[in-house]
Amino acid sequence: MAGPLTGPLTGPVTGVAPGRVNLIGEHLDYNGGACLPIALTQTTGATVTLRDDDRVVVSSDDLHWHGAVGERPAETDSWAAYVVGVLDALGVEQAMSVDITSDVPVGAGLSSSAALECSVAVAVDAVLGLGRSDAELVQACIRAENEYVGAPTGGLDQTVSVHGEAGHALLVDFAQGTQELVPFDPGGHGLGLLVMDTRVSHAMTEGGYGQRRDECEAAARRLGVTHLAEAADLEAVNALEEPLRSRARHVVSELRRVRSFAEALRAGDWHVLGTLLDAGHLSLRDDFEISCEELDVAVETAREAGAVGARMTGGGFGGSAIALVPLERVSAVRTAVKNAFVFRGWAEPAFIEAEPGPGARVQTSA
Repeated sequence: MAGPLTGPLTGPVTGVAPGRVNLIGEHLDYNGGACLPIALTQTTGATVTLRDDDRVVVSSDDLHWHGAVGERPAETDSWAAYVVGVLDALGVEQAMSVDITSDVPVGAGLSSSAALECSVAVAVDAVLGLGRSDAELVQACIRAENEYVGAPTGGLDQTVSVHGEAGHALLVDFAQGTQELVPFDPGGHGLGLLVMDTRVSHAMTEGGYGQRRDECEAAARRLGVTHLAEAADLEAVNALEEPLRSRARHVVSELRRVRSFAEALRAGDWHVLGTLLDAGHLSLRDDFEISCEELDVAVETAREAGAVGARMTGGGFGGSAIALVPLERVSAVRTAVKNAFVFRGWAEPAFIEAEPGPGARVQTSA
């Protein structure tokens, strides 16, 4: 149902939540492993205003959806399902308007969907006085994406969008159910974290992401473990048939890289980080097979132009790559990657010089 709707409104409250970059630990959340993301300073804002009718109205720039309380958006309005899904997961049956603003790139693998869900969740919690804990809000947002929208993601994105802190990465251990803030200050070590958005979009509700998850679950069953990250017998992993062997090899090796990356950050040993990023990309490209030509070119060109390490980030099949770059080489890397894309006739990539920012919070409108 398209077009804006007017009506009496009360009590605007704005929730703000960040996108994220996963430094290392790709596809480990649903495999019971550990991941090391940062929350970005790029955010989505959701301003929630209660209504005195029976309508839910969602607006974002020139996009508008409205329906009755409890009504599900049609497939043509799938963007609005992320908002309505949060209301459903929170058990909220309340008329409201939700106005969305965002500078998190959509389709870039930076979790714009989780930023949207979490911004709505914190705003709705505040305006209705639900009193939900951060952990409860995270779980509601995960249910909204997995069950309502139907995207088979693992929960990393919503976790860091709520729990991230400025100046830190968040080590999330899905096996232990623990979180640890790890200082992350590349600028203090003469480095920048450059995000390279290939402008190749991917849909998380279809295609290879769900297939990879199914393959990992099949490999776990063959190895007799609940989650694939529990696999410790490399001989048994290598005895699996393809593609299960390669999928398991990525999960097991990526978990080691996560632990090594976190240990290096705690020790202030930044020299090894580039090697870990490089190895992570090769594993995602060759064993997990979720890279693409644009991501590979961005990673390889960044390294050639002076990055100390680079890899794709996010769910794969497009989206973004990240590069750890000496500050004096950031401009040169940006130019080299842009030229490599233009030379191949591709759309110019976009760039973000990423910094770890705070997690979801509420801003009460004046």
